[in-house]
Amino acid sequence: MKLYSYFRSSASYRVRIALNLKGLDYEVVPVHLVKNGGEQLTDAFKKINPDALVPALWDHYQDQEISINQSLAIMEYLEEVYPEIAILPKDPLARAKVRAFALAIACEIHPINNLRVLKYLSKELGLSDEQKNTWYQHWCLSGLRVLEQRLVEEQCAGRFCFGDAPGLADCCLIPQIFNAQRFNCDLSQVPTLMSINQHCLQLPAFMDASPAKQIDAE
Repeated sequence: MKLYSYFRSSASYRVRIALNLKGLDYEVVPVHLVKNGGEQLTDAFKKINPDALVPALWDHYQDQEISINQSLAIMEYLEEVYPEIAILPKDPLARAKVRAFALAIACEIHPINNLRVLKYLSKELGLSDEQKNTWYQHWCLSGLRVLEQRLVEEQCAGRFCFGDAPGLADCCLIPQIFNAQRFNCDLSQVPTLMSINQHCLQLPAFMDASPAKQIDAE
């Protein structure tokens, strides 16, 4: 199994956590998103993922070689093919709530402040670093505050987002918190999320997936 990854990509970070939680052996294949004009844009990588994005997972499935892109799709695949250590609850309603939380990060918060969007703001629209960071902080904190409110009102959080075992929601939350900290967001506004972040970062599965621990870390 191979994971095409960039050390600071939060989408790649999610999948690394999920692979570690499940105890799966995998090889990280670095794809640098900045050097050489962006290695994700090469013809060689586009054969693996035509969308030219990381992560991409290469695996053997039913006697065939497969490649899957999109972090949530990869994690759902891992859950279905390697179910021994679950990252989703069994109850359908509980599963839906966890998925909704994860998708709020992956589809609502992350896309508007990922690398290619921030580069467009700087290079095409001419925003200063201060303006770009203000953009990031606004949208990131707006989304995180909604997630904080959800966990508090539904009283579903334990040490982790949903109870006392880490799962899909935590795989998505911790990389987003990492990004928010890089851009100096005021995370005192989301104390429940920060408590979960602290618990997660004490676990080897999360520590070993962190950007600083990756072979391509700078």
